[in-house]
Amino acid sequence: MVIGLLMVASGAVAGMFGSLLGLGGGVLIVPLLTLGFGLPLRDAVGVSLVCVIMTSSAAAGVYLERHVANLRLGMTLELFTAIGALVGGSIAFLLDERLLSGLFAALLLYVAGTMLRSGLRRSPQPADEATADAGEPRAGFTPPIHGLRIGVAGSFGAGIVSALLGIGGGIIKVPLMNLAMGVPLRVATATSNLMIGITAAASAVIYALNGGIDPYVAGPTAIGVFLGASAGSRLAHRIQLRYLRVLFVAVLGYTAIQMLVRALG
Repeated sequence: MVIGLLMVASGAVAGMFGSLLGLGGGVLIVPLLTLGFGLPLRDAVGVSLVCVIMTSSAAAGVYLERHVANLRLGMTLELFTAIGALVGGSIAFLLDERLLSGLFAALLLYVAGTMLRSGLRRSPQPADEATADAGEPRAGFTPPIHGLRIGVAGSFGAGIVSALLGIGGGIIKVPLMNLAMGVPLRVATATSNLMIGITAAASAVIYALNGGIDPYVAGPTAIGVFLGASAGSRLAHRIQLRYLRVLFVAVLGYTAIQMLVRALG
């Protein structure tokens, strides 16, 4: 009972950060389950994918209601992201867990470094979706779309990474849409939240067929993620994450070290 409540609470924290930052929460969920609850990494990835679906379900409706997400662009890119997720899910069970731990440690260091750099600059950067002072797009707003080929290639790669590491792929999709395709940052974040659920669902099916999802862990964690993501998506336009970002970077850095030790051990 206590462990279940802890999983709900952990999922709520991860879901809120995932919704605010457009990351899907997997960046926190996988380390929490592996380091905090002793779950095998591959099983944690499977549970994380379920939680990413919950994050997307909670946040996407809010963003669509506010006409922030670009549905047409999201579905175009998601076709290729889903294909990448199927490919990544197919090879995930062929890789050694230590290799996956090393890849996840590198991912955490990348995210922490990107967020730290964005905090040292005046202009908002792709990793800092929640602090972007871009304003709310007007209803029916459609951002200019260019660099579609780069977007397609990057989306395919994001799908593979998502399936291997249990993340929504937002850390790739948001900078991709913002920098390579000229999509406003707030729109890119909202569109990413819309896409990550479909991406995670594509690879979660493969994990489920291979017995890689523990329902007793996925249940309470997903409930917490849904509650946290629902709160985060409604507070995103009110919260300034300057100080929380510093704490988040510190947590990511410490977690990356622990994952690296696990990979080497």
